[in-house]
Amino acid sequence: MRIRGLLFDKDGTLLDYHASWMPLNRAVALQAAGGNEALAERLLVAGGYDPATQRVRANTPLAVGTPAEIAAAFGGELGRTQTDDIVAIVNRVFQSGGLTASTLVPRARESLTLFRQRTHRLGIATSDSAAGLKTSMAPHDLMHQFDFACAYDSGFGVKPGPGMPLAFCQACGLEPGEIAVIGDNLHDMEMGRAAGAALVIGVLTGTSTREDLTGHADRIYPGLAEMAADREFLALLA
Repeated sequence: MRIRGLLFDKDGTLLDYHASWMPLNRAVALQAAGGNEALAERLLVAGGYDPATQRVRANTPLAVGTPAEIAAAFGGELGRTQTDDIVAIVNRVFQSGGLTASTLVPRARESLTLFRQRTHRLGIATSDSAAGLKTSMAPHDLMHQFDFACAYDSGFGVKPGPGMPLAFCQACGLEPGEIAVIGDNLHDMEMGRAAGAALVIGVLTGTSTREDLTGHADRIYPGLAEMAADREFLALLA
């Protein structure tokens, strides 16, 4: 097996999920609740937030959903089926707040530099919007490391479908069997499998635990730093 390309999820993989997104999730919920803090808390719970642990549960709308899926979860709690206004709130808050809330996972910069040196083809596939992707990554000056980046509204479909990895392959002249997909949720693992990726790799810097990903990921690392320190994995990179 030779891996010639690495496709990364963004939130929970490149960016620390809870540090980056819980302030924004709370802002969205409060606006959708019209300033009612108790209702905002109920909206967050409907989206996947667990008040007992103060974390978002894996594979819930807040963890893996597009803005429309998050809005639908909030709308269900509000007894509404029409949620275009909530989608607009999600997009506005995520795109404006990403500049201040965005937090890289530990040693992300050094890890990406090493991966770039070893494999030369890196990509991002996110359930965020294209504008949100740009805003949340802007503070870190890392986009030059990536040959490809796509979001849920980039025209390649949404997770867990295979469109994003296949678009990465097409853009970079790769075969699906030459790439690894790295993410923090089952949507990422399922996306990689659907596309025929050689490896699907889980990291624990998002909303999933090791138990959540066991049996679904080929490899599981605490984060990108540990992945970059694994000589066995690095030996696979062409």
